[in-house]
Amino acid sequence: MKKHNFSAGPSILPQEVIKKAAEAVLNFNESGLSLIEISHRSAPFVAVMDKARNLALELMGLENKGYSAIFLQGGASLQFLMIPYNLLKVDGKAAYLDTGTWSSAAIKESKYVGNTEVIASSKDKGYNYIPKNYNIPTDADYFHCTSNNTIYGTQIKEFPTTNIPVVCDMSSDIFSRAIDFSQFDLIYAGAQKNMGPAGTTLVVVKDELLGKTGRTIPSMLDYQIQIAKESMYNTPSVFAVYTSMLTLEWLKNFGGVAAIEKINNAKAKLIYDEIDSNPNFIGYAAQEDRSFMNVTFNLADDTKKDQFDALWKAAGIEGLKGHRSVGGYRASIYNALPLESVQVLVDVMKQL
Repeated sequence: MKKHNFSAGPSILPQEVIKKAAEAVLNFNESGLSLIEISHRSAPFVAVMDKARNLALELMGLENKGYSAIFLQGGASLQFLMIPYNLLKVDGKAAYLDTGTWSSAAIKESKYVGNTEVIASSKDKGYNYIPKNYNIPTDADYFHCTSNNTIYGTQIKEFPTTNIPVVCDMSSDIFSRAIDFSQFDLIYAGAQKNMGPAGTTLVVVKDELLGKTGRTIPSMLDYQIQIAKESMYNTPSVFAVYTSMLTLEWLKNFGGVAAIEKINNAKAKLIYDEIDSNPNFIGYAAQEDRSFMNVTFNLADDTKKDQFDALWKAAGIEGLKGHRSVGGYRASIYNALPLESVQVLVDVMKQL
């Protein structure tokens, strides 16, 4: 039976990407060697890393605009610490928007480094909305936000305008919609939700932003060192970078971010229309802030849980269970998930 993978991450990848990645593990570029046993300093892998970094900038429309793209390790969680180390001045302050679990984690790490101000939060209503009409302090060294919240199913639709650098965690919706990426000074994303397998993290940063904190930064945490070493200060996650490169290549061939956005919008509309019209389901997130990547919903009558669970499992659906902190259900509809899979889920919902 065909499986329909709604996992929140590690998540679905395009089938052609998985096939090419598997082939490379067995025999990379007809070399007779596996991708995961060649030197990361070898010309073939250096070409992979260069292509991955260049594709990221190209798909964002940031090539030749003073940005660098690097692939690092430690997930987005390490970026929570790297960002204040590299951007928060010794006597400065950082401004954070708190919209969920991951932004809260970022705030915690930033506080270890320096003065960190939470300017708005949606914690009061279980993070089911995005705060509006907040003021960003003009004297902060940077403003940090999380574009999409996987656990609660909310997404920022319009980003604030400010005169200070803007940093955005795009781990779960990067490359999913056409936005002006130049409005951000630093973007970061763990690969495992919409770009590749777990093990690498993309960071895109404006070069002129760096080297101004007045603090000594450990080498592994220093963006300038990582950029100078072209993501190879230490041995990179070879397989994760290669598979991310394949995914970015797939997206480019598909037509880029604008093309995939049309499919993502259709998938989101299909499932949200069913949630709103079917009395058996209740959406978790505020309607105006609903995520087009992670759809969270609950049953109106919990006594129907066993029945619904049996239906979607019988249909070959995987990864629909909601996060333990929220409960209910979560359908993650990342770039690689076909519209067909969403239709299967909707058909199951109609049966309840």
